[in-house]
Amino acid sequence: MFSGLGIAPLVLIFAAAAGAVWVAGIYLSRSTDTLDVRLGLGEALGGAILLAIATNLPEIAITASAALSHELGIAIGNILGGIAIQTVVLVVLDFAIGREAALTTRAASLVLGLEGLLVILVLAISVMGAQLPGDSLFARIEPAALLIALFWVAGLWLVNRARKGLPWHDTTGTAPDGQKEPMGHAKAKKMPDTSLARASAIFGAGAAVTLAAGIVLERSGEQIASHIGMTGVVFGATILAAATALPEVSTGIQAVRLGDYQLAVSDIFGGNAFLPVLFLVAGLISGSAVLPQAQATDVYLTALGIVLTVVYLWGLVTRPHQIVFRMGLDSVAVLVLYAGGIAGLIAVSNS
Repeated sequence: MFSGLGIAPLVLIFAAAAGAVWVAGIYLSRSTDTLDVRLGLGEALGGAILLAIATNLPEIAITASAALSHELGIAIGNILGGIAIQTVVLVVLDFAIGREAALTTRAASLVLGLEGLLVILVLAISVMGAQLPGDSLFARIEPAALLIALFWVAGLWLVNRARKGLPWHDTTGTAPDGQKEPMGHAKAKKMPDTSLARASAIFGAGAAVTLAAGIVLERSGEQIASHIGMTGVVFGATILAAATALPEVSTGIQAVRLGDYQLAVSDIFGGNAFLPVLFLVAGLISGSAVLPQAQATDVYLTALGIVLTVVYLWGLVTRPHQIVFRMGLDSVAVLVLYAGGIAGLIAVSNS
């Protein structure tokens, strides 16, 4: 689509597409909250699935576009790199809160711990699927990718059950001096008085813009990576993944400003748990098993995503009160680990 263009126009096109993703992501977030309330989805499984799809439309578009063109390296790198960089979004949100308390100190909840464990579960299955033979397809379906999707749905169901009550002294599983209002209160506060029809139209328009911008990001990004001599995996895991994480940044900042810290963390963990489900989408579109094509860099990214998630799970349990550079100790650790992880990724890709 963009072959023959120089690096300057490619960068401008990529930046414009990223801007479209940012703006569309804001409208998608607002319309999703409205649909959630108007349709009475609330904490139901349907609401969680709708939110996961809405916040990951750029990744869906990129995965579908890459699968159609059989450029699965960018798709795999974007999915697995997206998990790592979306976890780093929590660092940005922690910094945005200020100097009073760390994000995980305020958001501490057993339910969020379960969501983090779901992320680790689907990533572990991804590693297992990468070791299977390349011809492991049954009726165009990759067994490992199907298993990821099934565990994701089952995990969402269990998490939503946990939100209704846990067999603990505090049935909500929330720390006693953490977030004062229940998770999700920010949705009602930021939701405009919009009818169901208008919210549906806004959601549809936002989805269309996001999908189109996602395709442009993938195609222009592929050319940029070629121009600067960067491999598709490294580009997909860094610059492309950062661009597609913009909706999570905007919606997360809105949530923490309204004091809904648990919702901000839940959106990140929920989106990260959903991303590996896209391996099933990529497999169905491309007609080939995707996970067995994973390279050493992809397995490395998967491990990085697990490490970063574990650090924040530690933070949710221990609730660090010490603030360093306007962030909790867990966020500082995640930032350092991610920087070192990307340096290691470059080394692995060049070996």
